Amino acid sequence: KGSFILSISFSVPLRNLLYVYPQSVNFSSRQGSVRNIAVKVQFMAGEDPSQAMPVIFGKSSCAEFYKEAYTQVIYHNKSPEFYEEVKMKIPANLTDNHHLLFTFYHISCQTKQNTPLETPVGYTWIPLMQHGRLRTGSFSLPVSVDKPPPSYSVLTPDVQLPGMKWVDNHKGVFNVEVKAASSVHTQDPHLDKFFTLVYVLEEYSFPYRLKDVIITEANVEAELKASMAALKGALLDTCVRFLHQLMSKLILLIVHPPVIAGQIVNLGRAAFEAMALLVNQIHKNLEGNQDHHGRNNLLSSYIHYCFHLPTTEPISPPYATLSRATARPTSLLLSRSKSISNSNPDLASTPATPDEEVQRIIGSKVLSYSLPSFSFFHFSSLPSLSSSSSPPTITTIVLCSLTGLQASERACNRMSAFIETASILCPPSRQIAKKLLHEELALQWVVSSSTVREASLQQAWFFFQLMVKSMSHHLFLSSRLDMPRRQRFPDRFVDDIAALVCAISADIASRYHKDVELVERLNSSLAFFLNDLLSLLDRGFVFNLVRSYYKQVHINKLHTAQNPNSLTALRMDFIRIVCSHEHYVTLNLPCATLSPPASPSPSTSSTTSQSSAFSCHVQDQGVVSMFELSVPFRQQHFLSGLLLAELSLILEPDGEGVFFLHKKAISALHSLLCSHDADPRYTDPQVRSHIAQLYLPLIPIVMETLGQLYDFTDPSPQRVRHASVLVDDNDPDNGTISQSVAMAIAGSPLPHSKANHFTLPSVAGRQCSTLSAECSRTLLVCFLWVLKNADAGLLERWISDLSVPQINRLLDLLHLCLSCFEYKGKKALQRINSLTFKKSQDMKARLEEAILGTIGARQEMVRRCRGTTERSPYGGQENVRWRKNVTHWRQNADRVDKSEVEQESVVDGNLATEAALIALDTLEVIVKTVVMSELKESVLVGVLRVLLHSMAGNQSALFLQHCFSTQRALVYKFPEMLFEEDTELCADLCLRLLRHCSSSVSSIRSHASSSLYLLMRQNFEIGNNFARVKMQVTMSLSSLVGTSMKFNEEHLRRSLKTILTYAEDDLELRDSPFPEQVQDLVFNLHMILTDTVKMKEHQQDPEMLIDLMYRIAKGYQNSPDLRLTWLQNMAGKHSERGNHAEAAHCLVHSAALVAEYLSMLEDCRYLPIGCVSFQSISSNVLEESAVSDDILSPEEEGICSGKYFSESGLVGLLEQAAASFNMAAMYEAINEVYKILCPIHEANRDFKKLASVHGKLQDAFNKVYNQRMFGTYFRVGLYGCRFGDLDEQEFVYKEPSITKLAEISHRLEEFYSERFGDDVVVIIKDSNPVDKNKLDPNKAYLQITYVEPFFDTYELKERITYFDKNYNLRTFMYCTPFTLDGRAHGDLHEQYKRKTILTTSHAFPYIKTRINVIHKEEIVLMPMEVAIEDMQKKTQELAFATHQDPADPKMLQMVLQGCVGTTVNQGPLEVAQVFLSEIPEDPKLFRHHNKLRLCFKDFSKRCEDALRKNKSLIGPDQKEYHRELERNYTKLREALFPLINRKIPQLYRPLPLPTTPTQR
Repeated sequence: KGSFILSISFSVPLRNLLYVYPQSVNFSSRQGSVRNIAVKVQFMAGEDPSQAMPVIFGKSSCAEFYKEAYTQVIYHNKSPEFYEEVKMKIPANLTDNHHLLFTFYHISCQTKQNTPLETPVGYTWIPLMQHGRLRTGSFSLPVSVDKPPPSYSVLTPDVQLPGMKWVDNHKGVFNVEVKAASSVHTQDPHLDKFFTLVYVLEEYSFPYRLKDVIITEANVEAELKASMAALKGALLDTCVRFLHQLMSKLILLIVHPPVIAGQIVNLGRAAFEAMALLVNQIHKNLEGNQDHHGRNNLLSSYIHYCFHLPTTEPISPPYATLSRATARPTSLLLSRSKSISNSNPDLASTPATPDEEVQRIIGSKVLSYSLPSFSFFHFSSLPSLSSSSSPPTITTIVLCSLTGLQASERACNRMSAFIETASILCPPSRQIAKKLLHEELALQWVVSSSTVREASLQQAWFFFQLMVKSMSHHLFLSSRLDMPRRQRFPDRFVDDIAALVCAISADIASRYHKDVELVERLNSSLAFFLNDLLSLLDRGFVFNLVRSYYKQVHINKLHTAQNPNSLTALRMDFIRIVCSHEHYVTLNLPCATLSPPASPSPSTSSTTSQSSAFSCHVQDQGVVSMFELSVPFRQQHFLSGLLLAELSLILEPDGEGVFFLHKKAISALHSLLCSHDADPRYTDPQVRSHIAQLYLPLIPIVMETLGQLYDFTDPSPQRVRHASVLVDDNDPDNGTISQSVAMAIAGSPLPHSKANHFTLPSVAGRQCSTLSAECSRTLLVCFLWVLKNADAGLLERWISDLSVPQINRLLDLLHLCLSCFEYKGKKALQRINSLTFKKSQDMKARLEEAILGTIGARQEMVRRCRGTTERSPYGGQENVRWRKNVTHWRQNADRVDKSEVEQESVVDGNLATEAALIALDTLEVIVKTVVMSELKESVLVGVLRVLLHSMAGNQSALFLQHCFSTQRALVYKFPEMLFEEDTELCADLCLRLLRHCSSSVSSIRSHASSSLYLLMRQNFEIGNNFARVKMQVTMSLSSLVGTSMKFNEEHLRRSLKTILTYAEDDLELRDSPFPEQVQDLVFNLHMILTDTVKMKEHQQDPEMLIDLMYRIAKGYQNSPDLRLTWLQNMAGKHSERGNHAEAAHCLVHSAALVAEYLSMLEDCRYLPIGCVSFQSISSNVLEESAVSDDILSPEEEGICSGKYFSESGLVGLLEQAAASFNMAAMYEAINEVYKILCPIHEANRDFKKLASVHGKLQDAFNKVYNQRMFGTYFRVGLYGCRFGDLDEQEFVYKEPSITKLAEISHRLEEFYSERFGDDVVVIIKDSNPVDKNKLDPNKAYLQITYVEPFFDTYELKERITYFDKNYNLRTFMYCTPFTLDGRAHGDLHEQYKRKTILTTSHAFPYIKTRINVIHKEEIVLMPMEVAIEDMQKKTQELAFATHQDPADPKMLQMVLQGCVGTTVNQGPLEVAQVFLSEIPEDPKLFRHHNKLRLCFKDFSKRCEDALRKNKSLIGPDQKEYHRELERNYTKLREALFPLINRKIPQLYRPLPLPTTPTQR
């Protein structure tokens, strides 16, 4: 067993302990004084008493080791029980003589003469080794009275030795248990038998007795195979403890097949089967002990740390063995030397002659003893293992671990320590046939079947890594690293590898929908294997293996796949792993021309692949083909071509449920580009440009995906999605199969590039496969990286071949990039929890997996058991709710780390600047390319739009400096673009420049000022007038003032002063009117800024702010452009506050203003003739009437030049107005807007828009019957000098619906208290007229009263609906009750009421929410008139409740109770008794008396109708209640009868002349 013991793994500590537990002894049948019994335990190396070994651990505070141990003494007990534990540290190499000796003593309690204290009364023993195994377990031993005879230790006490006397007739009277904790002794019969048989073969010690079997040369093969097959029955914990030794012996049997009786016994198949089943069993039973790749840690540590090619050779037998190949003697009794490995990998590797053998052994000896003294080993000739700081593969680690061994480190190095110990201790050897492990593994795997094949597939990673490490060792130890790659391994092995990869690929393709978890592991293992092979084998061969994988997984299954997305995900994982090779760039031949290679392989020969990576220049060739996924591109740049082809296929717009694929494909590309960017080998710009060539097709791929990208731009009416750019209106249905699928079905291994990258079928509902924000952002990062590093000359030549729509699409993509990477600021970063978004997307992916059936409960549970880093099948990392250590489930306090936010903001800012600069560089390349083109105008407009968009965002000073330079160059070279073409561009540019003129950074201000000045100068030079820029700058500042309160007025004034200085110092134009015009412009801008100061003062007072903006807009009555700007500013403010009706009216006024000036320009019958056409929408709109032509002409330069002063502008304003009316629920007004809009669409034959308009009208009309609530109105009077101009002013405020009086009172009181002070504001509680003389002049008084719309009788005929009664309101009314003696309320006969009717200057809704009261009228009602109004109101309530549809019984009963209930104070009966009991004396009251009498008649009839209706509605439980109501009504009618039937006779005869009133 010596060799076995010496091969203990260095990673397992030596542990060889024995625990002995004496339990009981029975001496009851023994005669004599045997009562106080103690047991002595000894570990004996032989039979002599002096051979007791000091291996027994001492107790605490004693010596460390003893030769003997005693049990406690049990007093006066012949059958004592013991509870001691005796712990021993036994030697590793036990012989048959080692045994445990137990001696039993009687202990005397009284000291007597000539009587010893201890008297031996019995002996027994346990031989520790039996048939080569350590004996443990429970024993019941007989006890000998006499001392054991000589040579007793090799026998057990159970043997009846002659002449010995035994206690109790040789029965088992002593019970003892022996346990072992050993890393030397397996204590498992299956393992023991296997190790013993291997030992027998190694030592060639035939015959050998193993229990009852005699092992001879004849039966050793069968016994060994049977023992290997029985290994699966061994205890798992024992297998785990001795795994490294077990694996090493199995590998030894594969590599060194034993030669028995002259014949090589091939045990490779049996050893492979045992290894496969053992590995699979360990993996299954230790499922929790795995890394994030699903590899068992125990197995992976064996490969990484313990595995090496076996170099121990069995000793020679006493006779010569014959080689099967040559039949020559091969064991020449040479002195033992330690050879590290075979030099010939072929199976028939035995040397042909003894001389060759001697030479080989001597050479091996030299290598063996010189290896530890190596300090360096050069790999310069191997390009895949050149020095680099990139992450090393397993192959690199293995090869590097065998080099650079310092002499001082030899003892702790696995290889050197093994070589030294083995070469010192091993006896002379014989030479036998040898095999190479990787060749045998490949062969056995290919030919394996059934259970073994399944087990090997389950743990494919283990065998793949074993093969790779074996290949690496073999190349190093046999000095084959300098050989050409094609000659490193024999053809048979290469064929086996190809067959193995093909078979495993077929398994993946056929089982992916049944064994999801297995196939995922198998797929990843195969990919890692091919990745490692790229460092060892010919690259062309490995690429062919990749192609064979794709043929199996992609083509053969495409049209039959149940779940093609799962196959795509597997391919994506595969190519991601293969592309992670450290020499990925070199493997792709970045500098080679795009000509197909001569060989069918996609790679070139190994000699070509060993050439320098960046030694050649790009030759002249078709640039377009470099930007396409053409066949030559994919053949030359094989791996990057595969990756990009997969990405292109996954990003197909008609894919379904491919969210997880988007993420997987884009992440793979992103991680590759990140590794290139961080790799110090690729820092040179020229090298980077060559790498970027590998990804040039990504640019058209992303351009084609534009419609699917997440829209990062702010949602605005002008820009909804990029998809509008992509839809080709001329494209037919295009519902045909995609070209990529067609090519795949036709037999191409990968989809070819599309003929046209830029035409997308206009399929409805494409948004189903829209990319998430995270995926879109990552893809755009990759796109920008390629743009940044690509050769500018190549880009220019490629762009020159693009059509205008294609270039515009590229510009749209740059526009999106700028929006995506715009700097958000630290506050936004603190608010946004980026992981929350990731979690929601991952949850979406998991939901899709569950729906698609690609994940089950068991797999889910297994993945969770493996830890948080285990990846889910298609998403990133699992996000399980109850796992509290996942970041986005931590507490807030953990997340908000200021240093992290600071760091993130720095990164975010740098990324935003980098992205913007890349976009700027690309814009300049586009301009440079198209400047000579005939169609440059449309492209340049697009370039300027992107440039303006970049200036609109939050940009760094560095970027803006370059951006302004580009902008000035563009304006200087192409002025017609701004001043002759699109006015909108000029307006936008002025707005952007003005915004930056107010920047707090001086460098940005100086650049923006110079750009603005040069813009004015350019405009002036074209026509000696810069009216257009002047108007646009004024409008832009007005817009800036009205919409943004963040700009700094002081900084803007400084910039204006800088512009004035430029004009004054401009020598060329000093004598022209230009400086004077600039001065006028600056003066106007200063005036606007003054308004800004006022607006800032009233920023917190929305009504005052809107009033101020209204006043400014009114001041621009003669400047339509500026008035339009301010109207739109007001619309924006109203929208912010949710006042959609007011926003709609601002837009209607804007549209009316535009219509007024369009009608002055030309007379189009389908256009509105001016403001009059809008009168049906609002009577207020007439104030937009244009002033006379002699004052203002729209043909004047710069007047009415904005984008809205056109037919399309008018249409846009009207559509926005209709949208705002829709949000305000004023659906009837939408109809009036579309009445103006429809004739324009009809005239333009725009039937699509007409269909849309009529669809919106249908929706609006359907919503008319919905429950709606419009505004609530209040009269607010302001009194006191504190209000300034507003003192004694009365307004009607429009508030949101259901606003209570208390709410508006609290709001206004709180606001004015903050402004004037808490003790200054006083709310007047009543609605009586205010006497200013009684008010405190130092206080501010507010009188707030609820008012209702008031209509005359004739108006009510036209105002029928709820909308009619809440639209175009000018008159409002509120009532104030009073009595003549000053009280508010009194008895019925003395209760008066004052009605106050207010008329406003404009009708509600208007462009502001408070309107001045211009007229007030008061009407006083006498008590009888008050009674008439009350009775009319009650009668109306009864009529409404009676005829309500559907009927509401509760409402009806509530109203009835109020009318006929007996408990009603001041009810109808009391009113009648007060006013109808007597005929009034004053004839003026006769008609009121009669009117009240008729009111009661009507009231009585309505009560009767209501009771009849109630009777039909009630159930049996309410009949008594109804009868009570009827009784009350009867009483009321009887009481009213005499009162309402009394007529005033004077009213029914002709009246005399009213000159004698006393006669009446």
